Order: sequence, then structure tokens, then C-alpha cells
Amino acid sequence: MGRIRVLSDNVANKIAAGEVVERPASVVKELLENALDAGAHEIRIDTENAGRRLMRIQDNGCGMLRDDALLAFERHATSKLSDVKDLLAIDTLGFRGEALPSIASVSRLLLETRASEEETGTAVEIAGGKLLRCDELARPVGTTISVRDLFFNVPARKKFLRSDQTELAHVASLVTHYSLGHANKRFELYHEGRELLNVTPVSTLPERAFQVFGPDIMEDLVEMEPKTFTIPLPEPETAQFVLEGLISGPHVQKLNRNSVFLFVNGRLIRDRVLLHALSAAYHNLMPAGCFPFALLFLNCDAGEVDVNVHPSKTEVRFRHGSAVHDFVRDAVREVLMASRPASSMPLAPSPIPAAQRAAELPFSEFTAMTQVEVAEPETELVEPPLAALPEIIIAPPPRPEQSRPPEPPVCAPMPAVTVKRVPDTHGALDQLPQDWDRVDSLGALPDLRPLGQLHDSFIVAAGRDGLWIIDQHVAHERVLFEQVLRQRAAGAVEVQQLLMPLVLQLDPAQQLEYARIGDELNAHGFETEPFGQRTIAIKAAPAGVGPGDIEKVVFEVLEIAERELRSASLEEIRRNVCATIACRAAIKINTRLELKKIEWLLRALASCEYPMTCPHGRPIALRYSTKDILKSFHRI
Repeated sequence: MGRIRVLSDNVANKIAAGEVVERPASVVKELLENALDAGAHEIRIDTENAGRRLMRIQDNGCGMLRDDALLAFERHATSKLSDVKDLLAIDTLGFRGEALPSIASVSRLLLETRASEEETGTAVEIAGGKLLRCDELARPVGTTISVRDLFFNVPARKKFLRSDQTELAHVASLVTHYSLGHANKRFELYHEGRELLNVTPVSTLPERAFQVFGPDIMEDLVEMEPKTFTIPLPEPETAQFVLEGLISGPHVQKLNRNSVFLFVNGRLIRDRVLLHALSAAYHNLMPAGCFPFALLFLNCDAGEVDVNVHPSKTEVRFRHGSAVHDFVRDAVREVLMASRPASSMPLAPSPIPAAQRAAELPFSEFTAMTQVEVAEPETELVEPPLAALPEIIIAPPPRPEQSRPPEPPVCAPMPAVTVKRVPDTHGALDQLPQDWDRVDSLGALPDLRPLGQLHDSFIVAAGRDGLWIIDQHVAHERVLFEQVLRQRAAGAVEVQQLLMPLVLQLDPAQQLEYARIGDELNAHGFETEPFGQRTIAIKAAPAGVGPGDIEKVVFEVLEIAERELRSASLEEIRRNVCATIACRAAIKINTRLELKKIEWLLRALASCEYPMTCPHGRPIALRYSTKDILKSFHRI
């Protein structure tokens, strides 16, 4: 008897289930995608025991005929593909025909469905891959699938599931993702009768983002209008891509990519090309290891993207990956440059408990349902001694013709407490502009009036929209960074010759890095050449770098992690060199500035393309809005 044999359908289905069904969220994903493919506009998901005991997905889609309901549990049975050519242009979320048989082989599944062509529906019950019954029933058009006792016949898989909270978080995250990707549909998610998500159809993406995340995050988001990019192909064909969505300013910095939502033709994906393009768009605008909030939708012809590259269909491959990468990167950067989102000064947190605050909010608190909030112990508010108050140096007053109404004094934000409204006996502020309560951007920089310095390090300025505090070092660093970039691009870097060459001794790793980026150093104004074994001589340096900083700049550039350099493009290396030069040449903190220098710095910052952050990602300016000031004084 030979050693090779054909596996039984039961074993084959369980092996397939190992690829398709990893956890309860995997089941919800497959059934949710089937409901969307069926044209459903209302989808409800009920779970018990985080999906271990029950997952029920109800939809009002087209439903199935009786024969189709039985055939759907055969392996590779699908209504979405008929020919191998269809694989080249898949426009549905599901297509393999493995989901239902794989799920039915490791659970107790009940399918109830009815198509509009039939007067009665069909109920199909399967346990562990075995058909138990197929009956008629009365029900509306649509499909309901109940999955009970997941992995009841595969205990080895069941014991690898995580805690109920973790598994439920995966389910809630998945449903939330798809609710964001399909704003024109209704999604409901309940766990043991408790509502986790309930969003109604809306017409715009910002409305759906408001439903899911609430009003607080919306203040930090910038809407990206649809941007079109066309790739010329052999006549008469073209490949067209459309990108739209919501992105956050550089001041919103997340510690992981959980707040990055990417959709390609309505499919939730985790694509390395798009993730790298997004990171490249925020390069030199955000610190390394931080990530923005992004909700991006890329739509293109189905033939331009291959979705059949991963069992869970979360990865895709583009025919023109490099062009798509550059398009997404440039489109996001263009929006950031145009909007110039400003960082608001953080207010004191509300003393109201998180659970009570979540119950009062008029939107679905998905985050509160899936993450554990640890409340900090309340501390008594102690007034600081007078000696601890910061020193404010007041600049000379402006000329009479430039006088403006006095701005509210600088004050610390008061804790948000429930108090009765204090009667206003001092009159209204009639000098405020009509749009005083708008959310402004860094486009207000040209109108700022400097008041002075705080600790010889921060510029305090007044604007019509509130009070501004600017970090003078990072502001000058951003100005110099863009100046060096322009000079480098034009090949006109200002150079200072050294009276005596500066000789530097390198270690073996630095020597290898110098061999790789030596030409780039020279292009930025350094004149270097090998000077013996592991030694280089510097004969000239950029004009803005002081003599004492030349050695530090060169070593900082060379000591960038080898792993980072190996994966970085030439453009990223160039920007890193420019950032290092700008940082060393910029005004330092604890430096007193004359009023004319402050005014020049504000004008130069206002003319920058990206005045939001320094090249290393630190925020440049914080705004204490007029609205927040009035709230702190209980005037509104």
C-alpha cells in the first residue's frame, strides 16, 4: 500500500478552517463580507461569550434560493467567480468559496435565508461539517447565520483563543472598520444584549467618523477631497486612482498603527506600500515611532490590484506599486501643506469618571467598550508659590497706529467642574471678530503680534483667535531645514572654508556609512576626503553650522542606525542630513531675542511650507484659543 493518500473532506475542511478561521473575529469578517457582497444595507451582529458561544449575523441582502443554500457549503462553491479570467479583476470582498464550509466544519451553524424569488425561506443546520436538517420556514428576504460553539470539535484550537475582552475587542474593531468603509449602510453590534456600536446610514465620511469616534477627534482631522491620479498605459488604456479620506495633523501622534484605516475598493487591508507611503508623507513632521490618525480610501480599477495573495485577504499587490506609493505620499503631504493644522493647548482632564462620561456622550463609544481605561487617582489642587511662577519678559509696545485691544492674560486652564453659570456683570467682549470660535490653522501666523519671551525659550504672541506660544528653537529649525533643502535642490549651498582641516577618526561601522553617504555630505556643503586608515579630513562646512558643531553634525549623520539607513531611500537620507544641519544651526533655548528678531522669525515661519512641526516631529506652536480662554473665565 502506498504512503500517499487523499485526505477526507472532513480533514481537508478542518485544515482549510485553520487558514480561514483563526478566532471569532475571523468568522465575523467572512460573514460580514458575504452580507456586503449580497447588497445588504442593514447588518446586525450579536455575540455571546465574545463569540465563543454565539455569533449571529443578520442582513437584508438578496438572500439565497433553497438549492444555493445547500450548495454554498460545498468547498470552493461561489457565485462570484466563473472563469480564471475573473481572478484578474475581483470586485467583491469574498470570492474563494471556502468560508462557509470551513466555518461549518468547526462549529454548529444554522443558516436561515430567503431570496425574493421564493415565497418561503430555507433553514440549513450543520454541526461539525455534517448536515443535520434542511427545512422550509417563513422569514423576510435576507440571510441570518448563527454560529455556535466555535471549535467545539477542535479543542486544540479552542485553547489558543485569548481572553473574552481581547477576542471581543477584535470583533468590535473589525465591525468598526467596516462601518467606516461603508458609511451608507447601518451597522449594529451587540454583546450579550449590550450595545457596542450602532451607526445609521450617512452621506459623508466625516459624519460617519463623528458617529464612531465622537466630536473630540474631529477637531484634529483634515478632510482630503478626492484626488485623481492617472497612469498612462499602452493606448488606449489608462489606470486611474482616486484617493480621499481623513487625516490628522502632525500634532496627533499615536504609538501604534491601530488608528490607520486603509481601504482599497472598499476592502479593509494592511498593505506595506500604502503604510510606507503614509509614513513617508509625515516624514520630518512627526517623531520616529509615532503614527497619525488616517482614514484613507483608494479606489481604482479592479484589474490594477491583486487581492488573491493572502488567505485572509488582508494584503494586496498593485500592478504599479511604486507609482501608487508616490501618489499617496504626495497627496497626503499636499493636504498637510494646504491646511497647516495647529496644535491646541491641552486642557485639564475632566474629573467626571470615564464610565459616566461615556454614558453621557451622544455617540457610540467604541474605544471605551474595547479598551480598559485606568483612572488616575484624584489629587488635591495646590496653588504654586509665587517664586515658582514663570518669568515673562514683555517686549516693547507696538507703535500707536498698530495698537490693538488687549488680549486676555495668560492663565492655566481650569479643571472642568460642574458649576452654576456666573452672571456676567462686566459686559460682552465687543472687539471679537465674528468668526472668533472657529478652529484655526497655522495660517494665522502672519497676523501674530509678539508680546515677549517665556524663560528666554518660548515666544508669546497674540492673535485674533487667541494666545500663541512658539518654541523658538524648533521654529528656527524648521525655517533652516526648508532653506537648506531648497539650497541643496538648487545646488547653491553656502559653504564656509576652514582655516585648518578638521581630522576625524572613524570606527569601522562609521567608515562603512561614510563610504555610502560621503557624496551626499559633500552635496550639503561639507568638503570631505579620506585621510588615511579610517580617517577623514573636513576642509569646509555649511555656512550655518558653527565651528564647534561641525564634528557633532558629521558624527550624528554617520551614527544613524545602519538598519534605518539600509531601508531608507536617498531622499530620506537627504532630509535626515538637512534636519541635522538645521538643528545644530538653529537658535538655542535660553537665548534672549530682540523684538525685531522675534518678528523676523514669525514671518519666516509663516512662509514655510510645513510650519506645523520641526524636522524631528516636535510641535512648533501651541494655540490657546479665545473660546478656551472665555470658558476658563466662565464667560461662555
